Amino acid sequence: MPGVVLIVDDEPISRNTIEAILEGEGYTIEMAENGQQALEKAHSLLPDVILLDVMMPGMSGYEVCRQIRDDNQLAEISIVMVTALDDRDSLLQGLEVGADEFLTKPFDRHELRARLRGITRLNRFRNLKNERARTRQALKDLSTANDDTLKGWALALELRDKETEGHSQRVVELTVHLARALGLSEEDIVTLRRGALLHDIGKIGIPDAILHKPGALNDEEWAIMKEHPDHARNMLQSISYLQSAMDIPYSHHERWNGSGYPRGLKGEEIPLPARLFAIVDAWDALTSDRPYREAWSPAKTSQYLLQQSGILFDPKIVAVFLKLYGGK
Repeated sequence: MPGVVLIVDDEPISRNTIEAILEGEGYTIEMAENGQQALEKAHSLLPDVILLDVMMPGMSGYEVCRQIRDDNQLAEISIVMVTALDDRDSLLQGLEVGADEFLTKPFDRHELRARLRGITRLNRFRNLKNERARTRQALKDLSTANDDTLKGWALALELRDKETEGHSQRVVELTVHLARALGLSEEDIVTLRRGALLHDIGKIGIPDAILHKPGALNDEEWAIMKEHPDHARNMLQSISYLQSAMDIPYSHHERWNGSGYPRGLKGEEIPLPARLFAIVDAWDALTSDRPYREAWSPAKTSQYLLQQSGILFDPKIVAVFLKLYGGK
């Protein structure tokens, strides 16, 4: 769509001449007879282009142009100054106050049309570019807000389960580092980060008496505890931006030999994010103090991962993980 053109000129003949030249070009034409009216219409219409006469009684075109450029709401409107003056000083003064183009009366109708077409094309490109930038920023802001919400959920779970305080943030860092070492894309890593943050979110559905029990769980209690991946899936599956992050909360207790839960998946049936995270989760759990045991050393934990490589854990990922952390 060509857009809105505001013609500003104190002489009716000049306004009508320009309107006649632009007839059939598809523009919406608006008129202003003086500088004050031009400013008022600029605010109400936000035109794409202003064709602005220089020599007007009261407020000159130069002053109108200056005020438009000083107004944040109007500053980006394209201004073509139109005048009977044909000298270098007038041209320089027009450019200094912010005019984009300068046409001298009498002007060629073909030149005027061509200038306006060029300006409106540039405006459309600039508007599209600005809109894309705004969209990108809005998506970035939304992503940041969403991730802040996830961090809040993870913190709420840790406040409920003091035993694992700090666990979520540590496993997120380990997961990202390991994912990069495995060559995963940054897009995949964003999803992994979210899944790692929420890996135990399903424990919100586990009763305190079971979650905080100091001793071993009996068979009935253990069956209830093993429901937390299903709770996670039920919580997250209706949240569209988290569906791609579901693999870790739902499947990180699956085991390479098929002995895990909730589905008893085996080998590469287990989603890659869950296979990766299972190793990270085990490492952090074993190298952290618990009420029922002291933290294992990195060497002892590395030995455990090696022993369980190909049994509980994906052997290829274990090898990469131990290259990163096994000697620490």
